[in-house]
Amino acid sequence: MTFKTDLEIAQEAKLSHINSIAKKLNIDEEELELYGKYKAKLPLSLIDDTKVKESNLILVTAVTPTPPGEGKTTTSIGLTEGLNKIGKKTTVVLREPSLGPVFGMKGGAAGGGYAQVVPMEDINLHFTGDFAAVEKANNLLAALIDNNIQNPKYGLGIDPRTVSWKRVMDMNDRALRQIVSGLGGKTGGFLREAGFNITAASEIMAILCLANDLADLKEKMGNIYVGETFDKKPVYARDLKANGAMAALMKDAIKPNLVQTLEGNPAIIHGGPFANIAQGTNSVIATKMGLSMSDYVVTEAGFGADLGAEKFLDIKCAYSGLSPKAVVLVATVRALKYHGGKPLTDLKTEDVEALKEGMGNLDKHIENLQSFGLPVVVAINKFITDTDSEIDVLKQHCQNKEGVKVALCEGWEHGGDGCTDLAQKVVNAAEGNKESFKPMYDWEDSIEDKIVKVAKKIYGAGSVVFQPKALTNLKTIEKLGLSKLPICIAKTQNSLSDNTKLLGRPEGFKLTVREIEIAAGAGFVIPITGNMLRMPGLPMIPAAEGIDIDGDGNISGLS
Repeated sequence: MTFKTDLEIAQEAKLSHINSIAKKLNIDEEELELYGKYKAKLPLSLIDDTKVKESNLILVTAVTPTPPGEGKTTTSIGLTEGLNKIGKKTTVVLREPSLGPVFGMKGGAAGGGYAQVVPMEDINLHFTGDFAAVEKANNLLAALIDNNIQNPKYGLGIDPRTVSWKRVMDMNDRALRQIVSGLGGKTGGFLREAGFNITAASEIMAILCLANDLADLKEKMGNIYVGETFDKKPVYARDLKANGAMAALMKDAIKPNLVQTLEGNPAIIHGGPFANIAQGTNSVIATKMGLSMSDYVVTEAGFGADLGAEKFLDIKCAYSGLSPKAVVLVATVRALKYHGGKPLTDLKTEDVEALKEGMGNLDKHIENLQSFGLPVVVAINKFITDTDSEIDVLKQHCQNKEGVKVALCEGWEHGGDGCTDLAQKVVNAAEGNKESFKPMYDWEDSIEDKIVKVAKKIYGAGSVVFQPKALTNLKTIEKLGLSKLPICIAKTQNSLSDNTKLLGRPEGFKLTVREIEIAAGAGFVIPITGNMLRMPGLPMIPAAEGIDIDGDGNISGLS
């Protein structure tokens, strides 16, 4: 049996004008800032804090994924379609795709099959220019830092050896991870070691997704820690008078983007930090906007629940006052077989024993989510290669877990019709939950204690080792008075541990903290574990090789 590609399905869809999508949310078309016929930006004035508190927020997360991903976005969109089909006014609120994965290994992030947001090509390629604005604001600060160092007579006396701020670009380019800038003599700037991060891993992206409004964005940008002067005084972006111009570049990017699902339901897409090296959630502004105009909002947090969900709760929710009513944990047969020891290249063949062997990974994520005090609904995202025997074994395993509901998710193949059972179980879980989540740690804890709590309770580590650079960073954090900030651990997404080879449910392992970066503007610190990098590289055969466009502007190969 042959199936249409995601792109073919998206290109065949008949889209409604964005004005009609806005009407479903009771938004007057005069309030829209149109980007063509199918995209629009929304003013922040639409946020209603009273309605936010009355609406139901549903978080979608996942088991530890295989490298291609397990379909959280597809599940989020399918669930949104299903909720609307059972009479719940629902908006899906998602992150914007980064070009790194689009042209790399993972592909786009607009869903899949018949559970997509559209226009798919636009969303995956540049969209409304938000990433470009983040990039420009970030790189403006980098230029201002170098300019200040270049002109010592008028500068702040910044010690270039202490500057950790990097430039960014929205592309996987390993050659730019570590560079030397300022070559070319006196006219080429001050010679120093530098580098690039990918845009989704930038502090500016993190700030965008945690800001409450433009004034708050500007203030947070001013709080960015740049480095030290030669006489050991801290330097912030506000000292460079940088944050005003940086915020001016973000005046449109701060506004969420309205698009639609294949079934014509509203979708808000805004911000795009990665969850393995940033907080991995869409913006607070976008989530609150969706809650202001819907009875239910479905949103996702990146990668597995050990990363995106933990950061969603301990950082985003803690700062914004939001609390999900229920959590949907996406599990796939192929991911659990992978964690049961089956090779990545052989996940399409039936193997019930490998599936059972990998169940420990699912169990750990369920336990973690329940420790936050949240009801869990397991969504089995069905792939066409899954067999009935495998599905039945996975369903039965979930049904035997106390307090856990399970439903088959067939949004990829059937859209909303394949997600109505999941939708009803989510509604039941949400309506039965009257409590707010319980955070994993207290912000008053020391940075070390916060890291150890997450490592042991969420990851299953036996101990945490702080390398010399991390210990030096801890002293700097303490000196700057930032030790009460939350933590945003950078860790591989392919394992509960910091070692990609430890699959399933590793326990008692040693977690190594290499260094701790300061993101004072975003309002957290970033312990970097293992071999994590903030600028990914392209795979041997990048997805870009299969993407093309013809003379009429028709794109092919996008996934």
